[in-house]
Amino acid sequence: MEFFRIRHDIPFMRYALIFNVISVITFLIAVGALATRGLNLGIDFTGGTLMELSYPQSADLTRIREAVTRLGFGEASVQNFGSSTAVLIRVPLKEGASSAKLSEKVLQELRRDEPKVAMNRVEFVGPQVGHELFENGALALLFVSMGIVLYLWFRFEWKFGVAAIIANLHDVVIILGCFAVFQWEFSLPVLAAVLAILGYSVNESVVVFDRVRENFRNRRFRTVPVPHVIDNAITRTMSRTIITHGCTQLMVCSMLVFGGETLHYFALALTIGILFGIYSSVLVSSPIVMWLGVSREDLAKPEKRPQAEAVV
Repeated sequence: MEFFRIRHDIPFMRYALIFNVISVITFLIAVGALATRGLNLGIDFTGGTLMELSYPQSADLTRIREAVTRLGFGEASVQNFGSSTAVLIRVPLKEGASSAKLSEKVLQELRRDEPKVAMNRVEFVGPQVGHELFENGALALLFVSMGIVLYLWFRFEWKFGVAAIIANLHDVVIILGCFAVFQWEFSLPVLAAVLAILGYSVNESVVVFDRVRENFRNRRFRTVPVPHVIDNAITRTMSRTIITHGCTQLMVCSMLVFGGETLHYFALALTIGILFGIYSSVLVSSPIVMWLGVSREDLAKPEKRPQAEAVV
């Protein structure tokens, strides 16, 4: 399915060095922000008190957040839990206050607006649990990255695996760098978005690499230089890229605008990841494959010429 067809190949590889310099600068800024400012870890990673409340009618999350903020918990997380009448509140750790005292203060404050609100359960998440969640998340990122390299190595060639993992790590570091620069809250939903972007980005790389392999196996490209082969592969997949990523971005933007505070940072991470995923698949991984010296012999088996019959 194509909305338009580009007649002439766009010379992406001609400007590959410029785009990669931009990528390196952006990457270094992100690493610097992570090293100096760090991530603003949410309650899922730092620990805190979790409260589940029930309302007699649909809960007004905005008023609940305002009430919790009045108690000095500006970083608290407020969201619906299962239904519009159930509310889940996560309050960060506070020195000198137990979970029982915190939950009682929150309940008293909320009953000023709604006397019939009831507390269903109170749980305490310690910092040790949050530390384990952070370590498990980092391990998940590591294992996913290793799996991507192995997959592309077996499907294509090791040069494609190296290029894809560099591009994917580029996306992940830039997402984390944005959260470090602006000190947005990094929570479990954001970690889930980062893992989703890893798979989403590698899918785009596979599409481009598939077309590169087809071009190398095509006799029409036998004498065509490698940069022109890659340019043709990217150009021929542009219509598919615009349709796929446009539809995905439309859905993610809907979550970003209408999803409320609960989905805000999740959708924001996806938005950044999708945009940089397209950029890295085209203008990071493809030039790296070219500079690693990929050739027709890496992907296309040499044709066997018939042997001359022996002279008796």
